Amino acid sequence: MTAIDFLIREQDFSELRARPGVASPLAPGQVRVAVDLFSLSANNITYAAFGDAGSYWRFFPSGEAGWGIVPVWGFATVTESTHDGMAVGERLYGFWPMASHAVITPDRVSPLRMVDAAPHRAELPAAYNAYFRCAADPQYTADSEAVQAVLRPLFITSWLVADFLIDNDCFGALWEGQATVLLSSASSKTAYGTAFCLAQQPNVRVVGLTSPRNRAFCQRLGCYDEVLAYDELTALPPDLPLVYVDFTGDAAVTRAVHEHLQGLRHSLSVGYTRLDRPSTLSVAPLPGPPVTVFFAPAQIKKRTKEWGHEAFTQRMADVWHAFRQQVGAPPQPWLSIQEHRGADAVAQIWGQLLAGQARPDDGHVVRLG
Repeated sequence: MTAIDFLIREQDFSELRARPGVASPLAPGQVRVAVDLFSLSANNITYAAFGDAGSYWRFFPSGEAGWGIVPVWGFATVTESTHDGMAVGERLYGFWPMASHAVITPDRVSPLRMVDAAPHRAELPAAYNAYFRCAADPQYTADSEAVQAVLRPLFITSWLVADFLIDNDCFGALWEGQATVLLSSASSKTAYGTAFCLAQQPNVRVVGLTSPRNRAFCQRLGCYDEVLAYDELTALPPDLPLVYVDFTGDAAVTRAVHEHLQGLRHSLSVGYTRLDRPSTLSVAPLPGPPVTVFFAPAQIKKRTKEWGHEAFTQRMADVWHAFRQQVGAPPQPWLSIQEHRGADAVAQIWGQLLAGQARPDDGHVVRLG
């Protein structure tokens, strides 16, 4: 197919356009891939919202001032190679541009993984530079690529958030031997994954905050000990020690949490999807502990140093497969995959996500080519 890059105006995310790509000759040691399956979700909006602060515009430079290429997670196939260890036809999972093709420079190649050693990525978070070789990846199954594209990048954040909290003993938020963790946007996929991981801990109580229309949905997930609508926050005792994990970035909700919950021990910001409302990070200082932005690559770096890459990957795979089985369990699987084909679908889905029209149980994947 003709190469296409999808560009987003950095100051107005509603402006998306398709630009013909240029297939320049490969340098020695490079590979070209066809990015043929990727997901789109609120996670990608977060990448755009933190484009400068999180360096997300720097991974795949557009070459046009004021326009960026949003990163996506998914699968690609090697179509051309000048690297001795990478063959045409190999399947890879990782962090790609929202585009039909990409060029990477494989380095530190092992049977499991390799990293892109492109010079402009040298100072960017290493976790985003790693690509998994599907033939040896313990998380990969060929019949679940669409589910992996939708949930895997979100679930690794979920798993890392839960691991971060457990690693820090939930910041001392204990009451009668039990730690309470409060999650906003409880119906979101990343919050659900975090609740799933925390629910495996016998001494952690998980409370979800959500909109009234999603309350019953969250209760059916089976991971929350209690689910409250946002206007029911005051049902929680003010002096209850707890940790707050914010997946929506809504300043008003975060302020309400900080002002009501005097026992708040830690406040963690994970995402920002409500672009129509002021961001938590843009408001004046709040009562209680400062809001800390969760940076997944930092926890990955810590754990891979402690456990090693292979052990980290295997631990992740074990929990991932348990989660994947739960969300797909009959007779009513939680996740509904919505497959879209072609370049026109990208703009359509992006617009729906910006407008907040996506259902919590929908998973959008795009197949190009």
